Amino acid sequence: ELTAILAVYGRKVACGEWRDYAIDLGRDKAVFSVFRRTSEVPLFRIEKSPKLARKQGAYSVMAPAGLILKRGPDLVRVLSVLEGRPRLVGA
Repeated sequence: ELTAILAVYGRKVACGEWRDYAIDLGRDKAVFSVFRRTSEVPLFRIEKSPKLARKQGAYSVMAPAGLILKRGPDLVRVLSVLEGRPRLVGA
């Protein structure tokens, strides 16, 4: 699991988008937070919550405001939301 997360993290660091991370381990979940700068709030949080494994999937990617961007049972698929490239939205 950590290998998949660090692979995405390494690509984003190489592009200059991300610079720091933190790992928090709790009783009911593990969180990998990504930062642009150490002093800022996390850009994204990748969470594993085994309690949700049978319901919605153990893995989720969350935005800074707590919005769940993607959730599911497969970590690689959940991380794919972070690999998207910006697209021009027509007016």
